Amino acid sequence: MTIHIGAAPGDIAETVLLPGDPYRAKWAAERFLDNPRRVNEVRGMLGFTGTWKGHNVTFQGSGMGMPSLSIYVNELIRDYGARTLIRIGSCGAMQPHVALRDVIIAMTATTLGNPSRSIFREVNYAPAADWSLLRDAVAAAEARGTPTHVGGIYSSDTFYDERADLNEQMVRHGILGVEMEAAELYTLAARHGCRALAILTVSDHLQTGMALPSDAREQGFSDMVEIALQAAFPG
Repeated sequence: MTIHIGAAPGDIAETVLLPGDPYRAKWAAERFLDNPRRVNEVRGMLGFTGTWKGHNVTFQGSGMGMPSLSIYVNELIRDYGARTLIRIGSCGAMQPHVALRDVIIAMTATTLGNPSRSIFREVNYAPAADWSLLRDAVAAAEARGTPTHVGGIYSSDTFYDERADLNEQMVRHGILGVEMEAAELYTLAARHGCRALAILTVSDHLQTGMALPSDAREQGFSDMVEIALQAAFPG
């Protein structure tokens, strides 16, 4: 048991899928896992462990933003032995060719600042996904026929962003979408020798202003979870 995760030793699987919303963790566990059981409810940040095709899997909510995710990922890795961590969440599209409901698989994650930034001092560290997870996620998405884009994303440390000039530079440099967690996830995974990937469903579009209604997001989230599970356990 840690400060933020009340699971007992052995309650957390080596493979952890990380939705930001704890109720999405509950929904995903009930939908995709056999015999899911709640292993964490500290501060309402729900976590569930069960099996998928015989493999142990944990769905653990990570909250909103990199500081929140950093707390849970540090404890999952250091105290519970998690080795494969996949963020499953929503994002805003930044390129015209990326549509609502499309899936973005993040090869890299650019950020203005994250909780790990201070340790690098003058170095601009480039957080990147684990290649094997990335490869297998792309293969799973292609096999499902899911419209998918692979490339760089932007992990913002603000939700109500007023930096139009910064967004313009992200678009100019080919960034596919914006979210709030992946850069810290990739950095922590590299630090601890773990595998990490972010798989994101496009829920809104920064250029068009279009957004999915809440009832339409569930199907996109379902596709994303399937891709994440198949990437974690290929074959």
